[in-house]
Formats: sequence, structure tokens, C-alpha cells
Amino acid sequence: MSSALKIWTLLTGSIRYEKTISTRNRGQGQWIEAPILAYLIETSNGRILYDVGCDYRKLTNPALRTRYFTSLPSSIETPRMQANQRIPHYLERLGLTSSDIDLVFISHLHFDHAGGLCDLPGCEVHIHRDELTAAKSRLDSGVFADELVKSDQWYVQTSEYEVAPGVQAITTPGHTAGHMSLLIQLPKGRPVILCGDAADLNENLSDEIAPGCCWQDNVEQALASIRKLKSIALIENAQLWPNHDLAFFKTLPEFPLWRD
Repeated sequence: MSSALKIWTLLTGSIRYEKTISTRNRGQGQWIEAPILAYLIETSNGRILYDVGCDYRKLTNPALRTRYFTSLPSSIETPRMQANQRIPHYLERLGLTSSDIDLVFISHLHFDHAGGLCDLPGCEVHIHRDELTAAKSRLDSGVFADELVKSDQWYVQTSEYEVAPGVQAITTPGHTAGHMSLLIQLPKGRPVILCGDAADLNENLSDEIAPGCCWQDNVEQALASIRKLKSIALIENAQLWPNHDLAFFKTLPEFPLWRD
């Protein structure tokens, strides 16, 4: 069976919000600190980034910060990001540049997952067609329109597929229209499923709770995706990695260490 070689977890920032953003109708008045994560995956056929964090410029330029983040709901604070949390900094620590990335796989187009594309010019970007269509409708407030300007150059996907040897795309809509997760086979440890925002927290998985924000309020679709991920994990004996769970993040190898 083909497998990837390594996974690095990249902490690209953090964000504080009311827990109901992650767990629908649960956690009112409870504020949590959430990591904003990306993952670098090395395969026998090249390197993949799963998500890329925020656009650093929007968070550090006062005018841009005001323009993009003052309209966030009161239940979400503006993300925090340091210069050394930009993707190129992590690559530099490994002796790499953006030209060493063979493709960027974007789980969904919310600003904390796709904004960092501006730091990766020329990279091949993969996105699901339904995600891009919904983002262009401007009905999803989590998408910044200027982050779609080069989308006509992206590789638009319509189904599940093998991204690289040992790396399989999984369609997991619900949180957004075309959300996608990744199943990664590894040479030593158990397979890993990067849930993306199909499951922000372990609680979404253990208690089968939909995200607080679902595309067109389709809770059942989000729950179906959670159950799908759990079913695949059972079949593959895979670990499920939720995307914004601080306690879980602290159990992962700290960069530049990796999983293999």
C-alpha cells in the first residue's frame, strides 16, 4: 500500500471565539482559544500543504485589519499571527521555499484557511468546485473576495481522488459547501485523517455535534460528514485530527518534529 512519508503540523496563528462557533447550540458564553493550523505532507511524489492560514498583511496593516476584521461577529475575535508563523518561515526552517511545494490543497475558503495563499505565488492550488462556486456567490461571510482573484488558475475538483501516493481526498461538506478532508497513510504510525473544519474539536467527533456555522444551515449534511469521517477512521484504523482543538494540538509533535 502506498503511503506518505511525513506530516508536519504548522501553527499559523490563533483565534479566540465563543465555543458555539464550533459546537452548534452548545457552549454559549464559553470562550475558547483555538489554533489555526496548516499541515505540510511529504510524499514520494512531492510536497503538499493542507491549508495555509491567514493573510498576515491583513492582520498587521492597521487599515487592512480595520477593513477586513471589524465586521466579524461579536462572538469571534480578530485572529493573532506572528511573522514567524507565516508558511514561508516554516519552509525556510526546513531548507525549503514555496517552489518546493508541489500543490496546496485547500479544505475550504474561509480566511483562516486560504488567506496565506498570497505567500505562495505560483503554487498549484486544489479546491472543490462546490466550494469555489459558493465562495464566489458572496453568501459566505467567512470568505474574503480578494483571496479568490487567482481562482481561475486553480485546479478545481469535483469528487474524491488520490492527491498523491498515500494521500486521499475526502468530500466532507456541511461546514461549507465543498469542504474536503484528507486521509493520509503513513509508513510507521496509524493513518491520519485531517478533518479540517468538518470537526473543529474532538467534541464534534465524540458527541457528533455539527459545527456552529453550516452552509445554508444544512446541519444534517455536516453531521453526515462527521459520521463519514468516523466510519472511514474505523475501517482504516486511522486517527482523526480535529482542526481547532487546542488540547489535541498540544499532543502533536512540535515543529520541526513530524509524524511518520
